[in-house]
Amino acid sequence: MTLAVGDRIPEWEMASVSSDRMRTMAALLRDPNPLHWDRDAVDALPLGLGKRTINQGPLGLSYLINMLQAWGGPECLRRIMMRFPQVVLDGERVVARGEISALREEHGIQLADCSVRLEHDDRGVLLEGTATIIVPEHVILVG
Repeated sequence: MTLAVGDRIPEWEMASVSSDRMRTMAALLRDPNPLHWDRDAVDALPLGLGKRTINQGPLGLSYLINMLQAWGGPECLRRIMMRFPQVVLDGERVVARGEISALREEHGIQLADCSVRLEHDDRGVLLEGTATIIVPEHVILVG
């Protein structure tokens, strides 16, 4: 396999964001915020989101990490920085996407800097940021 700046990372899809996973994550994190597990609490706010729970930031971030690890392997992630411009809601289909923005070497290790984002078909970009992964040794860098 060869890699070049501008190459797309294979997409990773979450077909339906699970409210049950949000509830479990809230319990694990000891997060008392009802926005992650109580649809009535979300509906009562003037956000216009309806009766849909809001995904925790770490869960949305994990979808991007899943994409990177599916592509580069379980130990590829070197660095990730993320912005959360919109919330992810239960029941939504979201897709993690990204592209290679730079290829470089650091201390003898081949790295790929990537632009990554989590998208919703109607609402656009929900999370966006950058990631650096270690390029597997069998990959040839172009350019």
